[in-house]
Amino acid sequence: MSDAYVHGYHPRENERLQDQAGTLVDLLHSGTAYPRGSTVLEAGCGVGAQTVALAHRSPGARFTSVDVSADSIAEAKRRAELAAITNVLFRQADIFALPFSAESFDHIFVCFVLEHLARPVEALAILGRLLRAGGTITLIEGDHGSTYFYPDSEAAHAAIQCQITLQRAAGGNALIGRQIYPLLVEAGFDTVHVSPRMVYVDPSRPDLVDGFTRKTFTAMIEGIRESAISAGLIRAETFDTGVRDLYRTTESDGVFCYTFFKGVGKKRRDA
Repeated sequence: MSDAYVHGYHPRENERLQDQAGTLVDLLHSGTAYPRGSTVLEAGCGVGAQTVALAHRSPGARFTSVDVSADSIAEAKRRAELAAITNVLFRQADIFALPFSAESFDHIFVCFVLEHLARPVEALAILGRLLRAGGTITLIEGDHGSTYFYPDSEAAHAAIQCQITLQRAAGGNALIGRQIYPLLVEAGFDTVHVSPRMVYVDPSRPDLVDGFTRKTFTAMIEGIRESAISAGLIRAETFDTGVRDLYRTTESDGVFCYTFFKGVGKKRRDA
């Protein structure tokens, strides 16, 4: 898979992904549980940020979690072992060249992966061929265009736009959440249903103030500072002001909102 992971593979990025997963586990995983004995492919597991929650919520299911990065797989294994997870098999594999036979899985789970792919419909079609008839695919993606906050800040919006632009230049799409329905339909899935999962943060939710606004979203934007400035997308002073203004939303009168989109589709029995 040649598509670039725009956030990089630094240890701080691993921490950010774990902060995100821990903070949003109920929001993102609500409604996702697999029957005992079913086989589930987690495509693009990264450092295992979602894997632990998946395996805990479906202890009787058997998971195969794959990622293109050997380092990410090693970290995912480590985290699964620390959590005493025993129902997951980890394998290094490319989504566009998966080493599995057709109709090998009952269900497929994909989270925060398509946003990094230049050919998302092709990836979904490949995954669809691995599903048994009647099997389901669950797809979760964010959409940076859904971000709004108080106090508002033009500099903060400009910094966020840098992330969107850099991801597009790398072949990805930071606005892909709004496309989940058409992508699943175009890839041939049936009975598609998409639900928005909004993260609303105000001072009454200190867990989200810290875990999401500070350590997930703002940390992500802060992490692309050098890339955005060196690409000529923004002046350093404007970017730094934007990041300060995002942190400003975590103060006693601040509010932050972001929407994830969760889609579920089914493989047609006549496919």
